[in-house]
Amino acid sequence: MWRILSMGGVLVSTVVAADPRLEFAWGVLAESRGDAEAAAAYFDKALAADPTASALVKRKVDRLLAEGERAATVSLYDRYAEARKDDLEAQLGYADFLTEQGRGDSIANKRAIETLDAALLKHPGHPEIIRRLFSLDRSRGEELLDQLEANDPEAALLFAKLSRNLHDTDDEAARQRVDERLQGAMDSHSADPVLARETSEHFRNSGRRAVAIEVLRKHVSAAPWSLDLRARLGVLCFAEKMDEEGERALKELLAIHPRHTMAHQALAKFYRLRDKPAEATHHAAELLKIRGGSATDFIKLADEYLATDRARDARLLLEKGVYHHAEDLPLRIKLAIATQKDPETRSRAPRLFREVEAVAGAEKITDPVFLTTSAEVFIDAGQSKAGEERLRAAIRSYPPEAKKETAAALRRLAALWTAENRNAEAARALNARADALDPR
Repeated sequence: MWRILSMGGVLVSTVVAADPRLEFAWGVLAESRGDAEAAAAYFDKALAADPTASALVKRKVDRLLAEGERAATVSLYDRYAEARKDDLEAQLGYADFLTEQGRGDSIANKRAIETLDAALLKHPGHPEIIRRLFSLDRSRGEELLDQLEANDPEAALLFAKLSRNLHDTDDEAARQRVDERLQGAMDSHSADPVLARETSEHFRNSGRRAVAIEVLRKHVSAAPWSLDLRARLGVLCFAEKMDEEGERALKELLAIHPRHTMAHQALAKFYRLRDKPAEATHHAAELLKIRGGSATDFIKLADEYLATDRARDARLLLEKGVYHHAEDLPLRIKLAIATQKDPETRSRAPRLFREVEAVAGAEKITDPVFLTTSAEVFIDAGQSKAGEERLRAAIRSYPPEAKKETAAALRRLAALWTAENRNAEAARALNARADALDPR
């Protein structure tokens, strides 16, 4: 970079070293403007000023590879790795580069192994070095496994993974070594959630659920805030027929985090299997409110509430469903019904029924429950003629097997006529027809 100075009226030029950070910034700016050529020039200036800057080297490597300059790329990375021999990240990056670019080339693999072996001397037992060496030379598998630190969580997890790759699943001695490594790490780092989950899964997958549960107990005791593994503990307890402990663990979790989906899902399934429909419906509804679902999911669960006279719960659930599926007509129909059945909101029901009929067209609605419920709404509002029309439509809409429901609608229409002192003969005929369908 040249700078022109004035000294005693004489112009003098002098060289000023480039600032790599400034050049890099100009390069990023040019890149953001789509000027790749200018950006490359700035990045090259920055790299010339700071040849060992990893971000600059990686950019240059990517550009050279894109241009097909493989030899120049290898030469650049060689110089970079040589200049940063004490930088583990640089050495790992160099080994990865050799492995990826060599693609099975024996010379490249040999250089990668040499680089990693040199790094291992400086960083004994380092999991990332050993993982790479294992993938390049499995013949050294046992030797590399033995170098992993005994009680370090990352090392223990890598030991388990590599051992499974090295030995058959029925190798008892190898499995015992994995058991000892994982449990030793758990003894020292029981609060580590990744270690706890993987250790628990190791024992569960090998048919030792009781040990997996004990691992999770220890973890939850050390890390009460580990909510997902609390849920996992509850699920495993259910699988092992330890129902009391599983239920307690999940309820304690929900006391801390009422919107934990796994806990609600596990409890909903558990209560259904134990024939406790009210509890199962509650947790299924909470799960649906939290993560949503199809309109059919909301309707199905609302029907369970309505069948047990829990109109308020059905209404609250359906309001959430309509929020997610505003255009779904069956969902809006069900909401209108639940709103009318809930004493707290009955006064709002007429508006919802009229909205549904306006959207769908009254003549197109064939849901008999909606029709009988809307009939009551209109009768209560003093519009008996409209109520009569809907009762007639409901009677026509009920399927042949719905004898009890059809009889109830017939009796309701007869009662309406009787209350208004009209159609006395027709009312008696309706009651007779109802008695034939559903004798009292």
